[in-house]
Amino acid sequence: MADDSVIDSGEVAATISDARLDSVFNTAVDGIIVINAKCQILAFNKACEKLFGYSATDLLGENVNRIMPSDYAHHHDSYVQNYLDTGHKKIIGIGREVKGQHKDGTVFPLELSVGEAATSEGRQFIGILRDLRPRKQIEERLSKAQSQLLHMTRLSALDEMGAAIAHELNQPLTAILLYLQSVSRKATADERLTPVMLDVISKAVKEAERASEIIQRMRQLVERKDPERKEVDVDELVATCLEMADLGAIDEPSIMVAKVDKNLPPLMADPVQIRQILINLLRNAREAVAGQAQRKVTLAVCLGADVLEFRVQDNGPGVSQEVADSLFRAFSGAKHKGVGLGLAISRSIAQNHGGDLRLEQSAPGAGASFLLTLPVKIEETGTE
Repeated sequence: MADDSVIDSGEVAATISDARLDSVFNTAVDGIIVINAKCQILAFNKACEKLFGYSATDLLGENVNRIMPSDYAHHHDSYVQNYLDTGHKKIIGIGREVKGQHKDGTVFPLELSVGEAATSEGRQFIGILRDLRPRKQIEERLSKAQSQLLHMTRLSALDEMGAAIAHELNQPLTAILLYLQSVSRKATADERLTPVMLDVISKAVKEAERASEIIQRMRQLVERKDPERKEVDVDELVATCLEMADLGAIDEPSIMVAKVDKNLPPLMADPVQIRQILINLLRNAREAVAGQAQRKVTLAVCLGADVLEFRVQDNGPGVSQEVADSLFRAFSGAKHKGVGLGLAISRSIAQNHGGDLRLEQSAPGAGASFLLTLPVKIEETGTE
């Protein structure tokens, strides 16, 4: 009886120990898998089931290469056999990054740690697996955020440099303009000069005035000022935007066309911010059609129900649905020729004005069309 009592106590202790081990095994956050020297799966915990999409009963007794992509699976058995033959450790006791394959075929990164145990049934290997996808996603987002921060830092530096250059250029341009105006007045009074010479001098004065206006507009774009809303003439706004969007393309004919309806009401907006939106859209469109045999960018303006509609269209390759879904999200990493992160800022400006900016649906290969809507100035009417 005493011996039976001891045996019973030992069996109970073993049962409790097994239960504890089973509880730890199946409640562990990380995947735990046990294989033998033949690479057969002996244990496969709940975390592994969630990780790979298989139930333990699907894989027990199967080769562990079932959960590996083909390039890993092809060599795995030979790696294990090489260790059994030589005792040379390449992964045991050392954590490393590997690839796993889900039941649906998805390949994903894993951190793998392998330990070894000598049992009555022979050598066994215990692998602890951790899904690296969440960490990879965080690292990718951090990398994009850092890249964007660096990009914004460069833009900030360019803003300051642009304002300084505009300021410095404005002084010699003003001097040139004054000199030319003085020459023009004296030339007009000198009867010896031919009309051709007078015309050349007059054109020089106009070009100097135009250069001065461009510099002033550039200063307005790069200077950090609080929004100043005022009445904006639409025709003048469109002409200015087309002129500035064409800067840098002086060696080729303009591909930009304006279509502005007649008798449009004025806007009540910050002209600098609205120019920023339209110039961004126009320059994006110009870049988008760079590879086309026939290039065309159109800025059309018409009156909607209670808003002015500014539509920038191009005949480029258009915007794919994948890019369109995240086009206006900051830090989205969306890549598309001619489309920059300025779109998120542009939409914010439009919405701050009580309007909106969106990508219109278009047929595949029909180019892109961006619609900027802004409220018109409401005329106040008195009552008698």
